[in-house]
Amino acid sequence: MRALLLVILLFTLHNAEACTRVLHVFKNNLVVTARSMDWYIRYPSTIWKFPRGITREGLVPTNPAKWTSQYGSVVVVQTANGDQSAAVDGINEKGLVANLLYLTETDYGERNPAIPGVASSLYVQFILDNFASVKEVVDYLNGNHVQIVPVPIPNSEHLPTVHFSVSDKTGDSAIIEFLDGKVVIHHSKDYQVMTNSPIFERQLALTAYWEEVGGHKFLPGTRNSADRFVRASFYNKALPEPGNYREAIASLMSIIRNASSPYGRPDPEKPNISTTIWRVLADQTNLIYYYESTISLNVFWIDLKKMDFSEGSSVTALEVVDEADMYGNVNKFFKPRKTIQFAPVPK
Repeated sequence: MRALLLVILLFTLHNAEACTRVLHVFKNNLVVTARSMDWYIRYPSTIWKFPRGITREGLVPTNPAKWTSQYGSVVVVQTANGDQSAAVDGINEKGLVANLLYLTETDYGERNPAIPGVASSLYVQFILDNFASVKEVVDYLNGNHVQIVPVPIPNSEHLPTVHFSVSDKTGDSAIIEFLDGKVVIHHSKDYQVMTNSPIFERQLALTAYWEEVGGHKFLPGTRNSADRFVRASFYNKALPEPGNYREAIASLMSIIRNASSPYGRPDPEKPNISTTIWRVLADQTNLIYYYESTISLNVFWIDLKKMDFSEGSSVTALEVVDEADMYGNVNKFFKPRKTIQFAPVPK
């Protein structure tokens, strides 16, 4: 027990990255995935609607993957320096959700030019373009058909060490990590919560310890990754059945808010402890995508059922102006745009 407590302490001290993801399946089969985006810079966000039939490449110098989107999607894209864009979250018309989060332990390995490559900046888009279910994603990635290739973080010398979660309208879930140059996938409907470090296998061990302690007696309260994982897991399991749809969405929003990082002075010893800049909820049953900026008092949403994803339809986008009073359904505010150029891997 003493050794386990020491391990928990070390994880808490050395793993302070950002973002939380929570999946919940209600008894009426309503499936909702929530996530927070925490980062030390508030990059501008744009929400894009992409139709089927868009031809893309993996944006790597050698042997880029090539595909044509099979499914339309709504995707949050963050942009730095005016042109360095990356897809970080989204949902497609089949209810598949993909979330990008930070993971210090990520090791992509050496680039293997024999395998088609996909830049990290559009890996979320690659998943949403090509798959309708978690099982499809897992089966494809286990076959090593593509290799993720990191794009440097803007204004930084570091590569983006990331991992991904995927969920679908059945409540299926998978956590996708890149460790020691290999794809490591944890696939189960039980894997509903994901934060950052430590790696997912060790997060499960931490959860087992805290379940023995009992969340009603004590829960870790810091904004460190391991603590957020424990809190989100406890509250997600303790969530009562809602009386109606509004309560369901609000209840899951309350969990992701609890796992968010409030405004505060950054810790110079732990620069990766970051403020939450926005939160999203993806209703995968009804195809509604909710967005909440932490510097706005309102929540707005997009109804995918009322969007045209047919091949040849317009690419449209909604620029998220955090200070604006956007609320309610914002479908009508999407405007036609040229297809975005995601950040490529440097040659």
